Amino acid sequence: MELVQNGAGRAAGERRAGSPAAARERAERRRALLLVSPGVLWMALFMVLPLAMVVYVSFWTQTTFTVEPTLTTESWARFLTSPTYISAAWTTVRIWAIVLVSTLLVGYPVALFIGLMVRNQTLQTALLVLCVIPFWTSFLIRVIAWRPMLGTEGAINSILLKIGVIDAPITSLLFSEFAVLVGMTQIYCVFMVGPITFMLARIEPSIIEAARDLGAGFGRIFWRIILPLSLPGVVVGAIFVSVMVLGEFATAAALSGRTVNLLGNIIVSQVGSLRWAFASVAGVVLTLVIAVVVSLLLRVVSLRKEV
Repeated sequence: MELVQNGAGRAAGERRAGSPAAARERAERRRALLLVSPGVLWMALFMVLPLAMVVYVSFWTQTTFTVEPTLTTESWARFLTSPTYISAAWTTVRIWAIVLVSTLLVGYPVALFIGLMVRNQTLQTALLVLCVIPFWTSFLIRVIAWRPMLGTEGAINSILLKIGVIDAPITSLLFSEFAVLVGMTQIYCVFMVGPITFMLARIEPSIIEAARDLGAGFGRIFWRIILPLSLPGVVVGAIFVSVMVLGEFATAAALSGRTVNLLGNIIVSQVGSLRWAFASVAGVVLTLVIAVVVSLLLRVVSLRKEV
């Protein structure tokens, strides 16, 4: 009896395997594998393999100007016990948090105006293009442009002196952490504005009208409807800003006068000194910080449900 049942099961399986539905399923599976193969190959060659190599090199033995493939934890111990490098890691995280909050505070009202107040799509597009106009110039030019603005004889000090707000130029505007924060906020704010604007533009006006007809004020509508529906855009913008700010080094070098030392600056200086093992340690630490930040941001909202 059991043999008969097993034989019947095999026969049914063979019939299903030869059916048009099974053939269509196999064809779709092959098509899916074909579509995903370039991306997997690209990620393996240009992300996984280099990252694995960086981790491997971080354990190599570093001498003054040479590095040997003899495994050791000396570079890791030096990084984790040095107050200079721990301070740089903390400065990187602190500046990331301040810039993230400042870009959100500046970018959200702008996105709210473009995405919710402006209903003309042509005007929306024009305003978004205005936001990205600074990106038509070089990144370095946008950073250096803050020097004549924040300098002792710069535009801001000149205006404040002329209107009588200050009696002497403020020397702490340039070559300070303040300058780095201002520069990064201006440069990366647009990456917060774009995703939030797109999410706000998807909100049906009838929902807000219905809440208004029921007697809700703007504050209540904002906290109960607008903010929750725009959270996916906030998270996407925060991921964009976080990844770029955490990997920054040029803005700090140009506007702080080397008074602000980020992990990115350590990597650049160590590579310049041919200390590949120590630069790899800093690179791995920076990658871990970025991974933790992105993971925490993704826990705020499930982006998969919003697609």
